[in-house]
Amino acid sequence: MTDHNRPFSDDERAGLYRAIYERRDVRSQFRPDPIPADVLARLLSAAHHAPSVGFMQPWDFIVIDSTEVRQTVLDIFEEENRKAADNYSGERNTQYKSLKLQGILDSPINLCITCDRSRGGTHVLGRNSIVETDLFSTCLAVQNLWLAARAEGIGVGWVSILNQQKLAKTLGLPEQVYPLAYLCLGYVSEFLDQPELQARGWRTRLPIEKLVHGNGWGQPQANPELKAALKKQERN
Repeated sequence: MTDHNRPFSDDERAGLYRAIYERRDVRSQFRPDPIPADVLARLLSAAHHAPSVGFMQPWDFIVIDSTEVRQTVLDIFEEENRKAADNYSGERNTQYKSLKLQGILDSPINLCITCDRSRGGTHVLGRNSIVETDLFSTCLAVQNLWLAARAEGIGVGWVSILNQQKLAKTLGLPEQVYPLAYLCLGYVSEFLDQPELQARGWRTRLPIEKLVHGNGWGQPQANPELKAALKKQERN
């Protein structure tokens, strides 16, 4: 039996931070190898152990291995992706069209993590002021799964360029269930050294020291030790 009060060892702590820093949004590196059932079960269990406001646990998991269903989802993506490309012009438009933004058929399994917005009843503890906490809680389940997947050597790609109404209809979701995250899962040929959009020059990571405020928005962080530690962390 694990002692839950035991501090993490140096190796355990390093493993956690490695998963965080080496997690990637995978689109292009999927291998066809199937994910063993026990490994997938571990990932789903990790997601299910995410924190949730009022312990409402609003998530469900739809495991999709049907080529027919995935082709339908890919069709939805391609329609929405054409619309998204119109947001850019010139060189940016060309760059956008060159990006591979999904691995729906390349990955052996797709997973839709949903949010049941009625779960827990009318009055959920902690949800009185911020109704969207069910969505926030489900995002934590996504992150749990993503980090566990990285530790298992499995890549995850979030396909966000989808019409949610069409996706819900394709998956037969009840009216109160929202398809929060459509994910592609599979073993990969490699995990890139840096996020693909950063490597391709789409965006760069913002410096952390410019994002940490002190006691209010736009106020300088007055703790010199924290400022120095943040700069050191960025160099690492």
